[in-house]
Amino acid sequence: MRVLLPQDQATADLKGHVVAIGNFDGLHRGHQELLHIAASEAQRLGCGWGVLTFEPHPRSYFKPADPVFRLTPQPLKERLLKALGASFTATITFDEKTANSSPEDFVRRELVDRLGVSHVVTGYDFHFGKGRRGSPETLKQLGAQLGFGVTRVEQVTDDDSDGRSPFSSSSIRTALARGHVDNAARELGYRWIVMGEVVHGDKRGRTIGFPTANIVLEPGAEPFRGIYAVAVRDAGLPGAEAWWGAGYFGDRPTFNTNRTFLEVYLLDRDIDLYGRTLMVEFHEMIRGDKTFKSVDELIGQMRADCDAARVVLARHKESDPLAAFPLGEKQRAGLL
Repeated sequence: MRVLLPQDQATADLKGHVVAIGNFDGLHRGHQELLHIAASEAQRLGCGWGVLTFEPHPRSYFKPADPVFRLTPQPLKERLLKALGASFTATITFDEKTANSSPEDFVRRELVDRLGVSHVVTGYDFHFGKGRRGSPETLKQLGAQLGFGVTRVEQVTDDDSDGRSPFSSSSIRTALARGHVDNAARELGYRWIVMGEVVHGDKRGRTIGFPTANIVLEPGAEPFRGIYAVAVRDAGLPGAEAWWGAGYFGDRPTFNTNRTFLEVYLLDRDIDLYGRTLMVEFHEMIRGDKTFKSVDELIGQMRADCDAARVVLARHKESDPLAAFPLGEKQRAGLL
């Protein structure tokens, strides 16, 4: 899959493709349906398909003091899109120029001149341009003038749930903020994944017998603070085994650090993970964060947490973390 940065023009072999446009944070089941429609349209037209998205997230531009909880930061999003079969991803820098462009200028600059699209697929609620004046209907009108087709995808709902709940990045963020990782996985179509490089911490865990891998999360990432059963994979080794682990998200209240961490302790493994990029799959929350009266009390609780994580992961051992993600076996192996 080709990755076009904001300054990159599509090469001749990428022009004339179908393009799905949106933020696609989480690539949840609603997004997957939209991308399936884009892929089907590309097959009908005999071309490839790609995705046009925005960095940073538009809300980060309009509300810089309120970072958005990104479900899939750009590197993970690109990895998922590649697995789904996209020919390319193209990024637009969401800045003052983008925010203040007229819908017509945006379409001509990004869709026509830069990408040379043959067809655009977008969600029912996509708006763009200054004052959010652009809409799917605007796209259809401009497409008729400028020579490309447009498909507007209606809201995708979970037909198995009461009330036919729509799939939504916001509701997934809410589920994760409450520790409801199963609910998040149902909407995502896969277990929520954090991907990041292991960095050096204060090595406090090693002194008490629980060496952890520390991963820096993006500002705004706020899953429920506590202990989770997790599976850990080396992102640089597709197809390698998953290691079982206990993950902790919080700020270590027992030690008064006042810093937020994602720490992962591998169960029954001693592997040097510094510098590696890991994919951490959240299977189930074990308990919430709490303060302990002593280090010995903390160690006792950590042993119990690890035992609980083993039970959870043994129960999930035969389940596929991407069971509902629409991938072929080759694509699945390449992602994991």
